[in-house]
Amino acid sequence: MSEQQIADVVVSVREPEKGPNAWGQAITALVVVGGLAALLLSGTFQQKAGDPEPAECHSSDDARPSKPVSGVQLCTALNRADLPTLLGTPTEYAMNASGNESVGNWADGTKTVTPEAEVQLDTYTVNLSTSDDDIPVAEMAGFLGSSAQNRTIGGHPAVLYSDRTVALKFNLGGGKVDTGPGGIARSLLVAKDTKDGGGFYEVSVWRQDDVPPDDLALFRVAETVLPTVPGWTAG
Repeated sequence: MSEQQIADVVVSVREPEKGPNAWGQAITALVVVGGLAALLLSGTFQQKAGDPEPAECHSSDDARPSKPVSGVQLCTALNRADLPTLLGTPTEYAMNASGNESVGNWADGTKTVTPEAEVQLDTYTVNLSTSDDDIPVAEMAGFLGSSAQNRTIGGHPAVLYSDRTVALKFNLGGGKVDTGPGGIARSLLVAKDTKDGGGFYEVSVWRQDDVPPDDLALFRVAETVLPTVPGWTAG
């Protein structure tokens, strides 16, 4: 392994546009060069190269319980055996799978708990999260750019939108961090109920090679996974 391979790690970070709640989190896809995955993917299960079994869902030790659904429950729903087929990559398998809850502290002293799950395959990374924000999904399209489109998933109002990831390149030898444009993440915000009374699920996909993801893959994942999430109401 060359010195450059040992030193360089590329991270692609999707930072959501600032909507009414700012969502309090970024979705991160990691592309790790060399053998550094175990160092950088703390809190996830790292699948060994060549192991035919997919990664199982894992939660970090400091994960906090969340109602009515936890990050591990989201991960269990997302990390299904047919996920590679839904993504159009049937020969792949989950290399990393994690479910956690992030806690946001607001200026007025309140705290919000955001459950989320992430599954990484060789080609795609998929993220699933949920929020109790009281703003209807139909109103969020105006905050997500001119390309946002109103859709319906399982009878629930939804919005399809794009984000561009930011590529961060870390040189572990010199401590230098370089930034640059990354690839495209495609996301669906899906209302928790058919009347769009507040709260949403978010399903996002992006590719490790920065090629734009397939919208059909995103829709297949959302339409198949969301009905299996605890608390989902049929349309």
